[in-house]
Amino acid sequence: MKQPSERFEPDPVIEAYKRHVDRTLIRENLRLTVEERFDALMRLQQFAEELQRAGREARQRND
Repeated sequence: MKQPSERFEPDPVIEAYKRHVDRTLIRENLRLTVEERFDALMRLQQFAEELQRAGREARQRND
């Protein structure tokens, strides 16, 4: 099987997006077990639902 001998130049669009990505958060998440990641995701979802509920209640009070 042949190994590719040529190197590809980095895509400028991808490089532009990478500048705005906090890789420390990615590394931190990858250190977690799969179960810990699911737990974090569920907590985030619960938080989002609470924010939505609070927003609905605030709009109802202002009407």
